[in-house]
Amino acid sequence: MPKVKTSRAAAKRFKKTGTGKLKRMKAYKSHILTKKSQKRKRNLRKSAVTVPANAKVMKKILPY
Repeated sequence: MPKVKTSRAAAKRFKKTGTGKLKRMKAYKSHILTKKSQKRKRNLRKSAVTVPANAKVMKKILPY
C-alpha cells in the first residue's frame, strides 16, 4: 500500500501536541488592527486547540 501524502498547507498551520490534539493559531491578527482593542489583539496571539469535529478531518490530511 502506498504512503499517504501529508497536506503541506495543513502542515504549515497545525502542529500535533503530545496527546495527539491539533494546535493552531487564531485568525484575524494580520491587518486592520487599529479598530481592534488591545485585549482582543492580545488574546489573538495565543494558540488554540482545534475543535474535535474539525480535528477528525484534519488528522486524515496530517497522517504523520
